[in-house]
Amino acid sequence: MSQKALGRLFNTVPAADGAWISMRQAAGISFLCYLAGGVGDTYTLQEARDAAGTGAQNLACVSEYHTSTGNGSDAWTRRTQAAAATVVTAASAAQNAAVVEVEGTSLSDGYRYVKITSTGAGTVNAVARDLAAGRAPANLPALGV
Repeated sequence: MSQKALGRLFNTVPAADGAWISMRQAAGISFLCYLAGGVGDTYTLQEARDAAGTGAQNLACVSEYHTSTGNGSDAWTRRTQAAAATVVTAASAAQNAAVVEVEGTSLSDGYRYVKITSTGAGTVNAVARDLAAGRAPANLPALGV
């Protein structure tokens, strides 16, 4: 029997708004952000040395992200900006959903945790991808410790 994707390709924290996520066992993190109603939101990316937020600082590495309505009715739209620690989605239904990807190589030396925080009521799902080692879901490391 083949191993399913959870544990082989990714690990996830579905309620990750403002939560520190470990990048020790993943090559990158994809943050899946969503706020319905076409009201727009601002998401701020930070890095820290540990799960307690030691040395927390903005991580100005986001130069590209993607947006869509989030309901599967449209294709993703690539958006670019000067490298920044924030992503601002417009007050438009076409930008209800955003995907922000962070590579492990973007972190400062000694930093292993990242988080995105919504300034509005947006939800954030963190998906740790390209795992260092495949494991059964029950054996995946907790991402917030």
